[in-house]
Amino acid sequence: MAVFFSSLFGSASIGVYSLCTEQMVIIPSRVPLKKAERTSEWLKVKLVHTSIAGSVLIGAFACANSKGIILPHLIQEKELETIKSLFSGNITVIETKKTALGNLVLANDYGAIVDPRLKKHEIEQVSETLGVEATSGEIAGLPYVGSLAVATNKGVLAHPLLKDSEKKVLEDVLKVPVEVGTVNCGIPYVGTGLISNSHDAVAGSLTTGPETFIIENALDVEEGWRK
Repeated sequence: MAVFFSSLFGSASIGVYSLCTEQMVIIPSRVPLKKAERTSEWLKVKLVHTSIAGSVLIGAFACANSKGIILPHLIQEKELETIKSLFSGNITVIETKKTALGNLVLANDYGAIVDPRLKKHEIEQVSETLGVEATSGEIAGLPYVGSLAVATNKGVLAHPLLKDSEKKVLEDVLKVPVEVGTVNCGIPYVGTGLISNSHDAVAGSLTTGPETFIIENALDVEEGWRK
């Protein structure tokens, strides 16, 4: 297991552009296939090479775990068919004005923390699709939990201003240890610059040595190499 380093479209904010679970990694079709395949090899998962809503902002638009994926109503039919052909879990397109679903949900295979501003029926859709308990919560007093942390089946790395009460909720719902840290040389919005599963992690190319050490400990991975 390792931490690898990458960038997409010249940006270290790889979590904005990609999404990873225990089963797959979704990388924009505008990323060269060889680079996308290398990332999927690092993470030891199937590659889904597509856009969402015609956009490269995969990590912002979608949220997923091994059991399901939640997509915005803006997704195009061809994109949906591509995902269906490569993912056998639950697939739900949520009919809501909210489209940045990846920023609103933090999930692993054991639970999900959701933006408290989501409506009851939307939270129920998240729970049913991902097959886990979904609970409203905040991180560092902020509601967009998906951009503020990364969760795997081994651990969570969250915004450094995480409150003790919030940490307890994360650990109770996601059922893994929680640590705090940053990515890309001090960025506290961890979800924007890191993707991971139980196998490996891929961090933004600007992530420092001390940050990498914390990622290794939080997610139980070891340092790999830069690409």
